[in-house]
Amino acid sequence: MDTQQLTERIAAFPRWHYQFEFEGGVSTPIAKPAEANRHEQRKRYFFDALVKIHGGSLAGKRVLDLGCNAGFWSLQAIQAGADFVLGVDGREMHVEQANLVFEAKGVEPSRYRFEEANIFAHDFSEQFDIVLCLGLMYHISKPVELFEIFDGVGAEAVVIDTSVSFAPAAFFEVSRDRDLEDPRNAVDYEIVLVPTRGAIVELGAQFGFKTVCLAHNMTDYTGMNDYRIQRRLAFILAKSISLEALAREQPPPVTQWWRALLNPARRGWQRAPS
Repeated sequence: MDTQQLTERIAAFPRWHYQFEFEGGVSTPIAKPAEANRHEQRKRYFFDALVKIHGGSLAGKRVLDLGCNAGFWSLQAIQAGADFVLGVDGREMHVEQANLVFEAKGVEPSRYRFEEANIFAHDFSEQFDIVLCLGLMYHISKPVELFEIFDGVGAEAVVIDTSVSFAPAAFFEVSRDRDLEDPRNAVDYEIVLVPTRGAIVELGAQFGFKTVCLAHNMTDYTGMNDYRIQRRLAFILAKSISLEALAREQPPPVTQWWRALLNPARRGWQRAPS
């Protein structure tokens, strides 16, 4: 397609979450310019770490991108050498955007596919080496089923980027996505479960994964205040790949409020008679 056609097709969508740059000076519009820095810093933070543990390339890997949006991370995987990427998203608009991006980027069609589906109702019949779960986990109500998907597709490595609860143990914080029409929110239930870092580690262990909470390496926190205060973190999980080279983020100190809440004696709880 020529530059004019691409510009018109991009403009036909009401909203773009990611900024893509194309030949001829064409780019996708995003409402908040700071978002461009946000996603570039996220790439430094967790995607570069994923490529690092695979020896500097994703060559030979099949990648599953859950909640793929417009295919930004799927494209990163292809550009890092992945053989094939399947992107799944619950909204038709995102799938159409992703297909447009890959077409405009000239990616060979045999190397990708995008599908519209609720991931918990989708039949994942193929096997994948890597699963990307980026900006998704805090929008779901079925965290155990999510890890069953990771395990069921045979993933050796998983990247999770998610908002987290500040609770210092393995908990899920009940929250609510109040507007299901907002393309940034859940696609099924308003009630969602936000994990603590401990919950992710425990779930990973249940399914045979080692887990590292990645240390921040951002150079600019513009548009990233949720990361700055550690309300959002990224994790890499792996079964047999070594994670020893990855720097770990240290948990924040436990506040006195949480110490009191976690101590049954301070709350006057009594063990039931046996």
